[in-house]
Amino acid sequence: MKKTLSHTDAEGRARMVDVGDKPESDRMALAEGFIRLNRDTMALVRDNALKKGDVLTLAEVAGTMAAKQTPALIPLCHPLLLNKVQMVSHIENDGIRVEATVICSGKTGVEMEALTAVSVALLTIYDMCKAVDKAMVISDIRLLQKTKQERSGVQ
Repeated sequence: MKKTLSHTDAEGRARMVDVGDKPESDRMALAEGFIRLNRDTMALVRDNALKKGDVLTLAEVAGTMAAKQTPALIPLCHPLLLNKVQMVSHIENDGIRVEATVICSGKTGVEMEALTAVSVALLTIYDMCKAVDKAMVISDIRLLQKTKQERSGVQ
């Protein structure tokens, strides 16, 4: 059986998927990514000593804002009313791991919102640290989990 992409029509042209007939369901996506920083930069982040401000807080706010803007950034994504965006940054020995959990009640998943949130949070860390660290590497942006729970009863 040949599998087709949902965002293309029979002729292979891009199209937005029609979710009009799909039922509302509770959806969640969890994504993560990592940015490797040098030892001196890690110390500055831990001590909140960078001139641009609190790196982790600003990255988490940027990630939340990005999740809400996903349809403006990624073609063919549906605008969604997000119930919750939770950003968490973990300082590790050689860098920072960022996680985004996005929750909504809707007709389509929120994995693109979670991945966008992580990506922009990591880019924010990069931007805030670029003056002191020229060797940063962003990596391992990935979806860890997505769930869909059908609602029972009348909508």
